[in-house]
Amino acid sequence: MKIFGSMARGVFGPAAALICICAMAQTAAAPDLKLRGDRFKALKYENLDPAQKIMADHLLTGERAGANGPFNVMLRSPVMGDLAAELGSQVRFHSTLPPRLNEFAIIITGRYWTAQYEWYYHKQLALKGGLKPEIADALAVGKRPAGMQADEAAVYDFTTELLNTKHVSDKTFNAAIGQFGEKGVVDLTFAIGFYQLVCSTLNIDRYPMPDGVKPELKELKR
Repeated sequence: MKIFGSMARGVFGPAAALICICAMAQTAAAPDLKLRGDRFKALKYENLDPAQKIMADHLLTGERAGANGPFNVMLRSPVMGDLAAELGSQVRFHSTLPPRLNEFAIIITGRYWTAQYEWYYHKQLALKGGLKPEIADALAVGKRPAGMQADEAAVYDFTTELLNTKHVSDKTFNAAIGQFGEKGVVDLTFAIGFYQLVCSTLNIDRYPMPDGVKPELKELKR
C-alpha cells in the first residue's frame, strides 16, 4: 500500500496538478471586457455565446483594443455588431481626413445628438489631434466656432448642414470637395452616418459616464 501510495503521488499527482493548471488557465483566459450599460446590462465574456465571443475577440484584438461605448449594446446582435465595429474601425482609423478633422466631424455629430459619452470621449481625441479647445467649447454651447481654418469650416458647414437639413447645398458641397476631394467627402459622410448610429445606440441605452465625470452638454433648442 505504501508503494502504491508513492506511485499514486508520482503518477496521479502531476496529472492532477496539470488539470488544476489547465483549469486555472481557462479561468485566467476569460478577459474582462469592462463593459458598462444602463438599460442593457453589462455582459461578461464567460456568459457570451459563440457569435458574441467572436465579436468580443475582434474588439479586444483590433485597433480599438477595447469594447467600451456602444458595443455592450451591439453584442446583443453580434453579427451586425461585428460588421458595424469593423466599419467603425475604418471610419475612425483609416479616413483620408486627419484626426483633427475626422474627430471634429464626430463631435459635431455627438453634439447634435447630445450624446454625452460620445462627446466626452471624442472631444479628447479631437483636442489631441490638434483641434483648438475654443472650437470645441463653442460647439458645446451650440455656437458656430470663430477662428476656424478653411478645412475646419468646410467640415463644420458640411456636417451641420447635413444633420440639420438632411441635405447639402451646392456651395457647401463644392467647398468640401475643394478641400478634401471626392474620397474625402465620402469619408466625411461615412463618419457622420456611422457616429449617428453610435450616438443613437448610446442614447437608447442611457450609457453611463465614467465614474466621477459629469455630462457636459445641455440640450439645444432647435
